[in-house]
Amino acid sequence: MPAKLSSAIFKSHLVPTKPQICSRCLFRIRIHSRTLSRTAAVNDSDTPGRWSYTPERLRAPVPMTFHNKDKQWSVNESSKVLDDFYTKLLGEGGDTVLTDEVKWLAVTHKTFEQGKRGYNDRLGFLGKRIFNLQASLALLNRTDGTFTYPPDEHERTPFQHPGIDLLPRLTIASRNFVVNQNRVADFAFRQGMLKVMRWKPRFIRDLRESGVDAVLAGGVYAIIGAIALQRGGELANRFVRERILPDIGLPQQGSDAA
Repeated sequence: MPAKLSSAIFKSHLVPTKPQICSRCLFRIRIHSRTLSRTAAVNDSDTPGRWSYTPERLRAPVPMTFHNKDKQWSVNESSKVLDDFYTKLLGEGGDTVLTDEVKWLAVTHKTFEQGKRGYNDRLGFLGKRIFNLQASLALLNRTDGTFTYPPDEHERTPFQHPGIDLLPRLTIASRNFVVNQNRVADFAFRQGMLKVMRWKPRFIRDLRESGVDAVLAGGVYAIIGAIALQRGGELANRFVRERILPDIGLPQQGSDAA
């Protein structure tokens, strides 16, 4: 009799039973499901983009700086002005090359709202690599001018070979002399980027001292990187070759440089 009883108890443990959930766990599950449903409802609704506003939770309840008129700097908030800039920069239909979020992100510097709406550093990192590549290729393909080694005081003759005759053009000093930050910034200024760039200069009366050249050049690099990510590297490289380099003094091989 005891053996049969123990066997019955053992078999009862093998029978699948309905899992039991404690009341505390059930309460937490219900709260979590309500939160997910509310989040999904917010995402599905027509909420403004992340680039267009700063969340209230990221704002300080009390301003940390005094109200100073000399430090007030207004930025562009109009989508039409931004679209006109991209149309001028990229040509007809340029306002549709990038999405709205990326268009704003590419012209947003980290000094704007202390980076609370995102900024273009990562896009600029990628875009600068593409720009430097195309600038180096353009320097190698130039046919005007030849490099001559300066006379050596010890009357030594450096090794020369047709395959490496153009390498001196790729030194940092040579490349920066032709393609530098100031020239890229001047290109951005001519395209009207300063009107749409979202940043906060340190000295609003002296933009040069506040680093406007670095900000504008970074915006150009960010647009190149954004095009590469959303439209592919081929279009980004073509944009650099045909739109930027000729404007800063590096025309394509075979183009009308004169």
